[in-house]
Amino acid sequence: MSMQSEHEGEPNGSLLLVDRDVSSAAVVAEGLSQSLVCKPKITSVTGGRQAVEALRESGFDIILVDLASLADLGERSDEAVTRLVRLAEGALVIALSDGASVSAAVGAMRAGAHDYVVKPVNGPAIASRIGELAQRHGKLRGLNVEPVSGSGMADFAGFVGASSAMQFVYEQIARIAASSAPVFITGESGTGKDVCAEALHAQGPRAGKPMVAINCAAIPRDLMESELFGVARGAFTGAHEDRKGAAERADGGTLFLDEIGEMDLSLQSKLLRFLQTGMLNRVGEAGVRQVDVRVICATNRNPMQLIGEKKFREDLFYRLHVLPIHLPPLRQRSSDIMVLARHFLERYAREEHKSFTGFSGEVATILSAGEWPGNVRQLQNLVRRLVVMCDGGEITLEMLRAADIESRGMEHSAQPQTPRSRKAAIQPMWRQEQRIIEDAIATFGGNVSMAAAALEISPSTIYRKRQSWAEMDAQQGAA
Repeated sequence: MSMQSEHEGEPNGSLLLVDRDVSSAAVVAEGLSQSLVCKPKITSVTGGRQAVEALRESGFDIILVDLASLADLGERSDEAVTRLVRLAEGALVIALSDGASVSAAVGAMRAGAHDYVVKPVNGPAIASRIGELAQRHGKLRGLNVEPVSGSGMADFAGFVGASSAMQFVYEQIARIAASSAPVFITGESGTGKDVCAEALHAQGPRAGKPMVAINCAAIPRDLMESELFGVARGAFTGAHEDRKGAAERADGGTLFLDEIGEMDLSLQSKLLRFLQTGMLNRVGEAGVRQVDVRVICATNRNPMQLIGEKKFREDLFYRLHVLPIHLPPLRQRSSDIMVLARHFLERYAREEHKSFTGFSGEVATILSAGEWPGNVRQLQNLVRRLVVMCDGGEITLEMLRAADIESRGMEHSAQPQTPRSRKAAIQPMWRQEQRIIEDAIATFGGNVSMAAAALEISPSTIYRKRQSWAEMDAQQGAA
């Protein structure tokens, strides 16, 4: 059922909120009313029986249901959800629960819920999540189900994006910035791991002290120790003076070790000792120096796989993996794509002294449908090329085609695939299984046990499959 907006004549939509906690329901309803553009008509009920009656009387576009509130139906929560989903006739269903139970989440999703959210519910965050789900949900395509601009944080300490995935990242950063414990950031290339490290430093008590970054993949192995710990005069040919390393320069502040997975094993043992004692030796110096730094590290590789391949020390991993943060790839937060594109367009147009009015609807559709393997960095580079190559006005499909072969690739990815292209895209079953399991592990910050629980398999199964994948990779490499 859709209703007309009292003010703008746009379809309002209708939302059923099922929650036995009346005060909690009122907070959620108020938050949604302020955070959604469509201003849906919200009907609140306190139990499963009332929800069934409401669904029999009228239709709803969106249903938020607290699993504990369905107890009066006398059924298991998953059976109750199935019943509501059947009555809802295609509505977007989001399950709510007081506990972060993996089994409850899996049960609700299997029963037909489109998503699962842990209470307490943040209005702007749930509005953003509804907006993301609405893009793929047929019944909501006629409604303007988007978060109000400014609801939730659309930008935070260098990040841009208001999706629920990014709201979670912002909350993590705000929560752990004040600590001095090590942070382990994971995420694909281009997701903003360096931005995350800078945000953690800027939001914490060490903000007035230096932050020193060192890229472990960009420095030759024989120079890495002196870059990290410094060098004493005369230690080797060309060392004409004492020189501080990154750890000393960051004293009192933050040491950011980017691409930590590329560090040589011999240096990893020295880094572990430094983390344990806070003391370091410059290369060629017998004495020790005490420094106080917060260590943040990042990698775009799977740390557990590196450990399994004997390329990363397990004891160092657990010394660093105290406060994990995983940055989601851009394809998993599609509602942020156009927010980022407009942000970059405005920024680079200002730098190039040009005037652009935005993106055409056709271009926006193509950009939103892209896979973005290079993530935010790839989108940023594309928009910059568009600004440099074009004179101004609205970004059209012709401009996008002319910008780069990447944009043409994205356009093709948004088109229906022919049987031949679908066939070419199919990967072996073991490779698809590997991607699913590794994505789950990354989602839980490298925690194999939690990933196994979510996938409903045992941790030993994951370890056994990893060994099998390594053998398959080795066979392919030898072929």
